[in-house]
Order: sequence, then C-alpha cells, then structure tokens
Amino acid sequence: MRLTLLALSLLITAISCQKSPKYDTIIRNGMVYDGNGKAPFKADIGIKNDTIAFIGDLSGETASLKTIDANGMAVAPGFVNMLSWATESLIQDGRSMSDIMQGVTLEVMGEGDSMGPLTDSIKVYAQKSQGDIKYDITWKTLGGYLDFLEKRGVSTNVASFVGASTVRAMELGYANHKPTAEELERMKEHVETAMKEGAMGLASALIYTPGTYAETQELIELSKVVSQYEGMYISHLRSEGNQLEKAVDELISIAKAANIHAEIYHLKAGGKTNWHKIDKVIAKIDSARKAGLNITTDMYNYIAGATGLDAAMPPWVQEGGFDQWSKRLQSPATRQKVAKEMSTPQGNWENLCLAAGPDKTLLIGFKTDSLRKYIGKTLSEVAAMKKKTWQETTMELVVSDGSRVDVVYFLMSEENVKKQIKLAYMSFCSDAGSMAPEGVFLKASQHPRAYGNFARLLGKYVRDEKVISLEEAIRKLTSLPCDNLKIRKRGRLVVGNFADIVIFDPMKMQDKATFEKPHQLSEGMIHVFVNGTQVVKNGEHTNKKPGKFVKGPGWKEKV
Repeated sequence: MRLTLLALSLLITAISCQKSPKYDTIIRNGMVYDGNGKAPFKADIGIKNDTIAFIGDLSGETASLKTIDANGMAVAPGFVNMLSWATESLIQDGRSMSDIMQGVTLEVMGEGDSMGPLTDSIKVYAQKSQGDIKYDITWKTLGGYLDFLEKRGVSTNVASFVGASTVRAMELGYANHKPTAEELERMKEHVETAMKEGAMGLASALIYTPGTYAETQELIELSKVVSQYEGMYISHLRSEGNQLEKAVDELISIAKAANIHAEIYHLKAGGKTNWHKIDKVIAKIDSARKAGLNITTDMYNYIAGATGLDAAMPPWVQEGGFDQWSKRLQSPATRQKVAKEMSTPQGNWENLCLAAGPDKTLLIGFKTDSLRKYIGKTLSEVAAMKKKTWQETTMELVVSDGSRVDVVYFLMSEENVKKQIKLAYMSFCSDAGSMAPEGVFLKASQHPRAYGNFARLLGKYVRDEKVISLEEAIRKLTSLPCDNLKIRKRGRLVVGNFADIVIFDPMKMQDKATFEKPHQLSEGMIHVFVNGTQVVKNGEHTNKKPGKFVKGPGWKEKV
C-alpha cells in the first residue's frame, strides 16, 4: 500500500511538472526573410493566438495545435496588395482565393472610388451599377463597409483609402464644376471623418469622371486634412501617357503644398511613343525625394493594364454619370463629335484606346449575356464583325451593355517593367479583384494580374530573370508598404507583431494565369497564416476567415 501511494505521488508530481505548450503553432527549420531586405536566416517561429511569440531555436518546445516543417521553404511576412479592387469580390467570396494563394494577407482598396461615404442617391446609383455580383448596400460610411467585411468573414485583412471621387460626389454629384467654399469645407469634413474611422489616406483617380474634374487646389485642400492625421495621398495620375511628366509634377506639387507623403498608383509610361519618358519620371521622383519629399510608387508586373471603354472617350460626354453618358451617345451629332475626339490625341484627357490601338484593346467583361460572345476578342475584331469603325463600335458597346465595358489595353514595355521593379521605393499591386476560378467569376474574363501578379514577381522576375533578389522583393511586398501606410505590428517577422506569415517554395512560385486563360490560381504557396490562423495548408484553402479591418494612422479607439 505504501509503494502504491508513493508511485501515485510520483506520478502526480511528474504530471504537475510537465510544461504546457507555450505556442499554438511552431514553424520549424524555415529560411526566415524577416521583411527588412536582409539575407535570410534559419530559425523556428512560435505563434501564440494572433501574435508572433518567438523567433529562434524551438527544438525543445512543442505546439498545442500544429507543427510545420518548413525545411527548404522561405518564411516571410504576409504580402500587401497596395491597390486591390476586391471591394465586391470579397462580398461574393470572402476566401480571397486568387490573392491568398499568392501570399497576400492585406488588401488595400479605394482607388479614387471608395465604398464610403455614401449618400442615399449614391447608394441607389451604386446598386443600379452592379454587375454579376449583387449585394445590398447596408452601410453609409467607409468604416462601416470595412466593419461589414470583417463581420461577414474574409480570409485576408482589409484596409482602404477614402476616394477623392467619392467625396466629390457626396457634395457635387457627377457634375463638372469647382466646389464652392461651403462645398469644399463639407468635402474636407467627409475626409476627416473617414480618417478617424481608419482610412489610410486620400486616393484619387484623375483620368476617370468625376475625378478628372478635380483641380489641383481641391486635391491639395483635401490632402491637408489627411496630412493632419499622418495619412497618405495616393493617385492614379491625370496622365500616364502624353502628359505623364506634367502629371507627375502635379503629384509632387500636391505633396509639397500639403506636406504629405504621396504615392503614384501603378507607375507606367503608356503608349509606345511615351516609353522613353520613364527615365525622366524616375529622375523627377528621385529629385523630389532628395529634396525631402516622401514620394513612392507601386506597380503591377505586366505590359497591359485593364479598365473600361470610358478611358477611350472624353470626360465631357460622361458628365452626370452613366445614364447621362449613355443618353448623349444616342445622339448622332454627339457621336460624330466624340468619334472625332477619340481619333485625335488630346491634351486635356487620356485616351488609352488610342494609345494602345484597337488591335491591342482586348474585351474582357460585359453585363449583358448577348454581348459575352465578344469576350476575348479585340476591339478591331468586333468592329470588323460589325462592319463599323472602332470608334462607333466602342460607343455602341457601351450603350448596348449599359456599362463602361471591361477591357485590357496593351500599353507598356517589358524593359520599363524591369526598370521599375528595381526602384527602391517600388511596392506592388494587382489593381484587380480577388476571386476564385469558379461560379459567378467565370462569367467574365480577367486581366491575369488578378491571379498572378505577386507570384509573377517572385517567379519570373526574381528567380528566373534575377531582376532583384528574393530578400529585396519580400521587403517591397511587406515592410515597405506597411511603413508607407504607417501600419503598426505588420510587415515584418518580429516578436510581438501579428502573425501574418507565408511559407512558400521559391523554386516553385509561378503565375499560371494568361490573357487567354486568366482564371488559374498561382502555384508555390504552401502555407499562409492570417492573424495566427492558418488560411492555406499544404496549398489548399482551409476556409478560415480571420481577416481584420486594419486601421490607418488617424484612427483612435473609442473609449
């Protein structure tokens, strides 16, 4: 009996001395790229709840949930998509498949148009303008939209700029005139509210209506509000082609006048006659930076862009919104005037179709089923089928479809793409939604950047062509954009940061999407963690949706 009691006592003592695991997940033996651009080092990472709890040697520790052997794999912070159009695709499918399978853990939205603030009339207009993805707009503010996504469930983190076009529409609708002093003051109040809600800053898109109607001083005044909250001004320039240098000068002048960090969305020199301008643009940016201005850039890694046929028509015909645009195009006299302007280089608006050429303009998306037969054809091919000019065909397609019609414009040079990738201040974006190769998403074609932009950087330009090193590419995908956005506790593998972590095989990272077959997921991403939760396991989505609304620098927690 005494021996039995002694054995029991020893057993109880042994059990009580056992250590409970300190970590939920341990990632062992990976090559750690911490996001700072330095050479990788071999280490283990311990994750507890949503946080990186340890980096070093964990050979003596166990995990309560899982242990991952990352031997031979790269372990890095989650990637940042600096320009995402996942605003609607995440409502349809919160898994964010096309981006998460490339390692994107933060979608940053809001180029010119943001999902708030909204008036009742704007909500009606937005509801009417919806394409294949249908949803109820139950929010009015930008913060309300981002809260809605988080509560609905998304796999990636989400953030947004407030759109300058959206703020303008709040007070002026879609009219082309300067705001009065009172209207401008209310616009500034909308911007301030958005910053307090967590916006990253102010975003403009100056080749699209109503954004194109905004004069430089209007943008300066709005940016001054953003500057007070340490946010950023980011812009789709007024021109990416014939007036590119002048457009860059405008952005630099806004940065200087508003004392604000400014970034150029998807830097490019569009149109062959403008390719040579990229060197002058880089020189302008470098000069501004040396003078003390914080000017940065982002890009997608393709020689083609994607937008709509609205980028082929003058702004005046689009004033007042789509209904007015469509109504004007039904007038033969107006069509004749528009066709003439579409055929001639203009100094006051950007014609992407003229820059690319109708034979290099690919039709990829229609709202109307009867027009989907033209998907995958060039504008020239459809014009020939209709026995009409490309200008007449463009106008007819817009009116018939009741939309701007989604298109791809082949505009850039491969040499310039590589030159831009090397810039120390260059981060990356998809300028696309994040979708899955299934269901409603298959109703339209896509630019392959929606599925392949980040994998293409790591595969084609890093591994195969060695344009930049892997550690530098990871810095540009992680700490650089997070620093630019003033996001705390993300972008680096550091103890105490949120556990947004990707594990991938550098030798297998590969974009699969093409212009002919864009709906193909990229390969090479093995595991992805978002806020400590595993979203991708062994290359398969776990259907977990731990994404959070990431707030900008102006946000203050309500007491």
